[in-house]
Amino acid sequence: MPGDQLQVLNALDVAKTQWYHFTAIVIAGMGFFTDAYDLFCISLVTKLLGRIYYHIPGSKEPGTLPPNVAAAVNGVAFCGTLTGQLFFGWLGDKLGRKKVYGMTLMVMVICSVASGLSFGHKPKSVLATLCFFRFWLGVGIGGDYPLSATIMSEYANKKTRGAFIAAVFAMQGFGIMAGGIFAIIISAVFEAKFPAPSYAEDALGSTVPQADFVWRIIVMFGALPAAMTYYSRSKMPETARYTALVAKDAKRAASDMARVLQVEIESEQQIVEEITNGKSKDFSLFSKEFMKRHGLHLLGTMSTWFLLDIAFYSQNLFQKDIFSAIGWIPPAKTMNAIQEVFKIARAQTLIALCSTVPGYWFTVAFIDVIGRFAIQLMGFSFMTVFMFALAIPYNHWTHKENRIGFVVMYSLTFFFANFGPNVTTFVVPAEIFPARFRSTCHGISAASGKLGAIVGAFGFLYLAQSPDKNKTSAGYPPGIGVRNSLIMLGVVNFLGVLFTFLVPEAKGKSLEDISGENGENENTNNGNRTVPIV
Repeated sequence: MPGDQLQVLNALDVAKTQWYHFTAIVIAGMGFFTDAYDLFCISLVTKLLGRIYYHIPGSKEPGTLPPNVAAAVNGVAFCGTLTGQLFFGWLGDKLGRKKVYGMTLMVMVICSVASGLSFGHKPKSVLATLCFFRFWLGVGIGGDYPLSATIMSEYANKKTRGAFIAAVFAMQGFGIMAGGIFAIIISAVFEAKFPAPSYAEDALGSTVPQADFVWRIIVMFGALPAAMTYYSRSKMPETARYTALVAKDAKRAASDMARVLQVEIESEQQIVEEITNGKSKDFSLFSKEFMKRHGLHLLGTMSTWFLLDIAFYSQNLFQKDIFSAIGWIPPAKTMNAIQEVFKIARAQTLIALCSTVPGYWFTVAFIDVIGRFAIQLMGFSFMTVFMFALAIPYNHWTHKENRIGFVVMYSLTFFFANFGPNVTTFVVPAEIFPARFRSTCHGISAASGKLGAIVGAFGFLYLAQSPDKNKTSAGYPPGIGVRNSLIMLGVVNFLGVLFTFLVPEAKGKSLEDISGENGENENTNNGNRTVPIV
C-alpha cells in the first residue's frame, strides 16, 4: 500500500491561502448565517405568538403559548435538523457534496417563506402549519451541517484548515445577531406606526392587529440570504477528495483543482485505484474494522456535541426567560406586544454582540495555534466554572443591584461555549474520518448534538419552572427552578470535559494522514487517544 499522497490532494494541503478559500467560506458561511437566523428567530417571537393567539379575556397577565405548543414551536425545527443531518450527511457520501448542497438551500428558502405564510388566523391552524414548515426548514438546515463542514475541510490547506472550517461556523454568530437586529428594526417601525398602550392599561388594545405581521416578517426574512447564495453554490466544483477517493475519478479531480488553484496537476488514476481498492480500505461503516479504527473517535464527537448542545441551546433559546426572572426585561404586563419583541430582541443582540460573536472569532484565530483539543477542554472547563458560579449563589444574582454581574457571568458562559466546544465539535468530525464516511460521520455527530438541543430546549422549559406550583408559568407543572437547572447544566459541562479526551487532535495534519487513507497509521487510528497536545 503506497504511503504517498496524491498530487492533487497534496496541492490542496500545501496551497497558500487564496481567493477561492474566502469564496468558499462566504458561500458555506451564508448557509450557517441563515441556519442560525432561522433557528433562533423563533425565540424572539414566541411571546408575541402567545399574546396574539392565546389571549385570555380578563387575565392579569398577557397570553402565553401552552406548554405543549411552546415546546413544539421551539423544538420542532430541531427534530427536522436531526433528520436532515442524518439523511443529507449520508447522501453527501453517496451522491457527492455538490449535488446535495443545492438541495438543502432550496428547502431552507421555500420553508422559511412558508413558515411566515402559515395559514389562517385561528391558533390551531396557524401553529400547526408553522410547526409543519419549521420541521422541513430544520431538515434543510440539518443538511447544511455535514455538507458545509465537509466541503470546507476538503477544500482547505492543512495549515489553516481549522480556521477556515471554524469561520464557516462562526457565521452563526452573525446570524443570531442579525435576527436580533432585524427584530429590533421591525418592532421599532411597527411601534412607531401603530402605537399601543401596555397590557396593564388595556389588555386587548395592547396587541394591535398589525402585530400579526411582525412575527411573519421576522420569520420569512431568513429566506433572503439563503436565496442569494444558491447560484454561487451551484457553480462550486465537487471537492477533489470526493472525486478522487470516493468517485475514483482522478482526471476530473485534477482538472477541477487545477482550475481552482490555477496550477498544473497531474492525473494519477493508477494511484487512486491502488489507494481506494486496497483490502485494508474495504471495511464499511460500523463494521468491526471501522469500530476498531474510529469507534471511540465517533463516540467522542457524538458525546461532546450532545453534551454541549444540551447546555448551549437551553441557555440560548430561553435566555429571555432568565432575563425576565432577574428583571432585565420588564414584566410583560408593563409593555405592549410589540415593545416586548423589541426588549427581547435587544437582549439577544447584546449577548450576541458582547459574547457570542467574539467567542466564535477567538476560536477562528487560535484553533490552528493551540489546537482543537485544548480549546474544547478549556471551553467546557470554563463553562462548568461559570455555570456553578451562577447557580450556587443564584439568590445573590437575583437582587437588583447584582443584575449586571449576572449578565456578565452569563455572557462569559456564552463566550467560552463559542471560544470552545460549540465550534470545535463542528470542526473535528469533518477532519478525522475517511473521505467516504466523512459526511455521514459528521451528520451522525451533528444529529447527536441536535438530540442534546432537543433535550435542552424541551427539558429546560419544564425544569426551570418554580417548585412552587403557585409561581409557575401558566399551564406548566412545578419544576426544579432556575438555580437547580443551572446546577444540572454545570454537571453536563463537566461531563463534556471528560468525553473530550476521546477526541484526537487534527492540527496541522493532512486529512488522509488523520484518517489513515495515506497507508496504515495505526497510532492515529486504533481508537485510542495517542496524539499529544502541543
